[in-house]
Amino acid sequence: MSYQVLARKWRPKVFAELAGQEHVLRALVNALDNDRLHHAYLFTGTRGVGKTTIARILAKSLNCETGVSSTPCGVCPTCTEIAEGRFVDLIEVDAASRTKVEDTRELLDNVQYAPTRGRYKVYLIDEVHMLSSHSFNALLKTLEEPPPHVKFLLATTDPQRLPVTILSRCLQFNLKRLTIELIRDHLQYILKEEKLDYEAPSLMLLARAADGSMRDALSLLDQAIAYGGGTLNETDVRTMLGTVEQRYVLELLQALANGDGDALLEVVHRLAEQAPDFSGVLADMIALLYRLALARTVPGAVDESLADHDEVAALAETISAEDVQLYYQIALIGRRDLPLAPDPRSGFEMILLRMLAFRPGDGSVPGPRVDTAVPSVAPSAAGSAKVTVSDRSASSSAAPPLGSSAADVSRQSTAVADCPAAAENSATVVELLDSSEWPQVVEKLRISGMVKELAANCAMVRRNGDTLYLQLSEPHKHLLGEQREKRLEQALQHYCGGAPLKVRFAVEGAITAETPARRNHRLAEERQREAERSIESSAQVQALQEAFDARIVPNSIRPAS
Repeated sequence: MSYQVLARKWRPKVFAELAGQEHVLRALVNALDNDRLHHAYLFTGTRGVGKTTIARILAKSLNCETGVSSTPCGVCPTCTEIAEGRFVDLIEVDAASRTKVEDTRELLDNVQYAPTRGRYKVYLIDEVHMLSSHSFNALLKTLEEPPPHVKFLLATTDPQRLPVTILSRCLQFNLKRLTIELIRDHLQYILKEEKLDYEAPSLMLLARAADGSMRDALSLLDQAIAYGGGTLNETDVRTMLGTVEQRYVLELLQALANGDGDALLEVVHRLAEQAPDFSGVLADMIALLYRLALARTVPGAVDESLADHDEVAALAETISAEDVQLYYQIALIGRRDLPLAPDPRSGFEMILLRMLAFRPGDGSVPGPRVDTAVPSVAPSAAGSAKVTVSDRSASSSAAPPLGSSAADVSRQSTAVADCPAAAENSATVVELLDSSEWPQVVEKLRISGMVKELAANCAMVRRNGDTLYLQLSEPHKHLLGEQREKRLEQALQHYCGGAPLKVRFAVEGAITAETPARRNHRLAEERQREAERSIESSAQVQALQEAFDARIVPNSIRPAS
């Protein structure tokens, strides 16, 4: 007997064997068991989700010799002939090859005649959206009032192209794309039944490549079995699909977490030797970032059965939730723009460099997020607190992510500040009680976004013991929020070497002191005025004005940096 492909061998024969689509099955089962049958059904959805399969099982349920029910016997001559595609009263039509109105009229000429063998004459029209407008018009009246012995089963991947007059005469069932987990579990079941050896990661690769289609998944499984000589292993499946090993994606994200541009490009170089699909690599990176986001925010939702669970969990500890979201967004946009790059590799490298350059930080040149100085707190002679900034070697561990708890921040920074070597390398002393230093302190804090906006619009009032009092003007009180205040407090604790610093806010009508935001605005205006003076006093510009009667366009001058 010739080999039968898995997609045909494992095509469901009854509703109970279908994977997914419970919302459709429930409606059909209830209608069949309670004898509430409509004359026309429309099944929509992407390829390979079960539209034609459900239609054939429904035809079998309507004509089974044991009676109309949701559980056809599967062994009577009618069920057998329908399964083999030779039942005379099941008329299957491929609308893509019979688009002419003459074909439709010829088909409908036989509607009036009673079925030859079965209880109902069933018309299964696949890809019905391909019919011409004249064909739809010819079908319309019959579809609305067919003889009692006729049932129409329509299937389409593009319901938007069907006239509303057709849609209004059918019961519509929208079949969903199948999830990766559901496809993986079904492939696992089939392999066990076929008694074939496999590695679990290979099934996840096939399920993801199937893109929501069970038929595509079974076709890929057939190909993978042939490629691996009867067994499935992750390396073979990756090679067959043209995907890269997961370790490369892990190494890329680890290099990003370390801020190590050299290591990042070295991984890309090794990756390029395999001539990968860089768009596929980005897709793998997006999928891994999703898992990292789950591990950071909802640890209970992480699938611990995956082989690389421990590696992903360890990586999640080194990347802040803020960075994960940034990388995810850049990867999504980068994958869309990748075809516009001069070549895939340079486009891929540019996306990674963008992740490195735009990660939250102090705006300095991208690099490892290791502070060059770690402050420690010591009391001054007058009893007020001073911050002693100590130099830190490049081999020191990276600062904890902003999303770390206050206790974590306190434990790690304190450990460096208590180091005798760090105390001996004291370089600078910043008086926190001097409000004029507050703008410089804000610039050195590891904060961004709305947290930085909050700090920039505050003025420092005083420090009393371990409590720092900040003042915020009435127009900016909307910046306050429990999470933002907590993150600013954590950043200040980290800046102060892990001191148990508390921050208190007061809202006033107006602030006379210069806030960091006002200082930045003042400095920007000074740079703008200096740029305008530089252009206006330039001998070259003046010569151009005299020679060509030229003029300087107002508001066109911008500072160089």
